[in-house]
Amino acid sequence: MKDQQRPRQAGADSSAGSEPEVTEAFSRLVEEGTTRLTRPWPALIVTGLLGGVDVGTGVLAYLLVLEATGQTLLAGLAFGIGFVALLLARSELFTENFLVPVTAVAAGRTSVRSLLRLWGVTLAGNLVGGWLVAWLIIRGLPRLRPAAVETGTHYAALGVNLRSFVLAVLAGLVITLMTRMQHATESLGVRLVPALLFGALLTGGQLFHSVLDSIMMFAALIAGPAPFGYLAWLGALCWSVLGNLVGGVGLVTVLRLARVPRELAEERSRQR
Repeated sequence: MKDQQRPRQAGADSSAGSEPEVTEAFSRLVEEGTTRLTRPWPALIVTGLLGGVDVGTGVLAYLLVLEATGQTLLAGLAFGIGFVALLLARSELFTENFLVPVTAVAAGRTSVRSLLRLWGVTLAGNLVGGWLVAWLIIRGLPRLRPAAVETGTHYAALGVNLRSFVLAVLAGLVITLMTRMQHATESLGVRLVPALLFGALLTGGQLFHSVLDSIMMFAALIAGPAPFGYLAWLGALCWSVLGNLVGGVGLVTVLRLARVPRELAEERSRQR
């Protein structure tokens, strides 16, 4: 009789040790990640383009405040409008696709190939949309040219070294943590808070973010003359993407998944 009760007690202890809010957040991540990974090509391309446009509005706010005040921290606060636009418009930013879709892949909902498709199309769309907005900013507000050249040159001058890599890792960590905080609640008002705060942290701290800093460099190149070219931008992009992946996937996503091993195992077993 005692032997029969032991397995039941162990199961009860396992259930009691789970955290309902963590399990609920995990379920939301899996469902949304599956939706993102299974989008048809046209929808995926459009959401990527819109993501670049939305971040571009944040760059516009950043440059306006920087030109008026000369303060990067104040300009960083203004940039938060770009992340608010991303949240409310439900567009896609490359670095926001670390935690959510990776969780869906880890849960067995879809394949790594789908994840690579999402990353590639979203990044390309972000860059094209961002370049377009950068062109509009410089052509429409020529007084922002000096601020654009100064900001873009700063990121281009970071180069390929340990410091710039660490800044890219921090950027990936910050954005992925923002994503995790937003998915911890269904309240839109609460989700706006990390969008504003982490947007300010990212730009005010001048972290090395692949899409954001590319748009800054695009603006500098379009404004000209800039002391760097598109080849330097491409090198910075590749280096920052690598660092963003290490920070977002390695330091946040993997550790968050390690917190829900039972939920992951159950979800994977359901897919078999």
